[in-house]
Amino acid sequence: MTEKILILDFGSQYTQLIARAVREANVYCEITPFNKPIQYSPELKGVILSGSPFSVNDANAPIVDVEAISKQLPVLGVCYGAQLTAKTFGGKVERSEKREYGRAQLKIKQQDVLWDNVKPESQVWMSHGDSILQTPADFEILGVTESIPVAAFKKNGTEANVIYGLQFHPEVYHSEYGKKIINNFLVKVCGCTQDWTPAHFISDTVAQLKKQIGDRKVIMALSGGVDSTVAATLIHKAIGDRLFGIFVDNGVLRKDEFGQVLETYNQIGLNVKGIDAREHFYTKLAGKTNPEEKRKIIGKTFIDVFDEESHKIEGIGLLGQGTIYPDVIESISVHGPSVTIKSHHNVGGLPDTMKLELVEPLRYLFKDEVRRVGAELGIPHAMLSRHPFPGPGLAIRILGEITEEKVKLLQEADAVYINGLKSFGLYDKVWQAGAILLPVKSVGVMGDERTYEFTVALRAVTSVDGMTADWAHLPYEFLAHISNEIINNVRGINRVVYDISSKPPATIEWE
Repeated sequence: MTEKILILDFGSQYTQLIARAVREANVYCEITPFNKPIQYSPELKGVILSGSPFSVNDANAPIVDVEAISKQLPVLGVCYGAQLTAKTFGGKVERSEKREYGRAQLKIKQQDVLWDNVKPESQVWMSHGDSILQTPADFEILGVTESIPVAAFKKNGTEANVIYGLQFHPEVYHSEYGKKIINNFLVKVCGCTQDWTPAHFISDTVAQLKKQIGDRKVIMALSGGVDSTVAATLIHKAIGDRLFGIFVDNGVLRKDEFGQVLETYNQIGLNVKGIDAREHFYTKLAGKTNPEEKRKIIGKTFIDVFDEESHKIEGIGLLGQGTIYPDVIESISVHGPSVTIKSHHNVGGLPDTMKLELVEPLRYLFKDEVRRVGAELGIPHAMLSRHPFPGPGLAIRILGEITEEKVKLLQEADAVYINGLKSFGLYDKVWQAGAILLPVKSVGVMGDERTYEFTVALRAVTSVDGMTADWAHLPYEFLAHISNEIINNVRGINRVVYDISSKPPATIEWE
């Protein structure tokens, strides 16, 4: 039985960070919308109420019955969750005269297990427009800051219905002892044993997969990426060669990637068939320049190829996918899926004729957890450490029309760049990197000859999850070296530039 903490989502930008902090403490947790009924079970050990962009005094403020939850389990309210708790029990919560945002000094006023191994004064991170001016009668104040009279509180009760409230955000790294405070709640208040590890996850998941799949066959599209590879390895561990993997060369992969990935899959022992569909994709992409149109063509063409191949295998009943938790959270979030800035990198959907049940062994893992599970499974580090790569591949890194000649040009430049990052020890220090072929030609001089050739832009970003990203501050010496290497070795490119835009306002990919 896997112990679980439930995080009720009121729409805060920090909710996923709470979940990550809980997972880092080796305790399993799930995020659920605040308005979804709680299924109480023996493995559920506690509930955390997240922050929210709302004020508890708004007419349409999201509300849950904190008192009813606390009769079943320990509760920790964070920011909005703390304000909602205080208001529910008769406390006074009002709009702050001055919105408190940023660093503050927490002063512990009353000792408690929540503060074990936490200094009497420490830095915390505030982000709120309301303040708790007065706690309910049977609550005690545990901590204050210079600006607010109630930074942390507790409602005493039996061990099952103790309630804590924190006006600050312990889940962000700016809160000096935030992770320790969360850990104290999990272990000393909820009684969690902290036994949720990659090995634990693998054994549980393989058992669940065997039960779900039975003696049926599973088909899966593989991309060479971390998520699909780890998902496939877990499914293979459960059912062996009844997993049929398909890896499609869509003509816009990186240089030599098709052969290298198939060789790695062979080493791992996966049952994977490689399909060379380059010419088919080039034909469909001919003359297309609109980014969204290119994405949709590649997505649809991939589905057509995958569907055709799947019909060559008899008795397929399930479809394996490498869906991970951030994808799931976005689809069930309080406010629904985010506004589409550009269509998703991954395959958007399968034809209605493919009536297949989904197998998604990673749907409750974050990206870093997927890598840890992959390492436990023995997947080579080179594959686990690969940068994210978009489903449409180099097609969205070639601005304008896609041709086989342009793809080869970009593959060569990209290979020089990526291999350079690895040889200089920089590859693992950036989250994602790649070269972009611009629809711009400029004059150059090589030897005594005048050239008129393409420009390539180099992109490298640092990030945790891709939601936000900063441009990577690569050494000038490295950039100078790579520029020379590309211009000297890739005929057709005579100019290299470096992209210093962060996300937001820019996106990581150019299209």
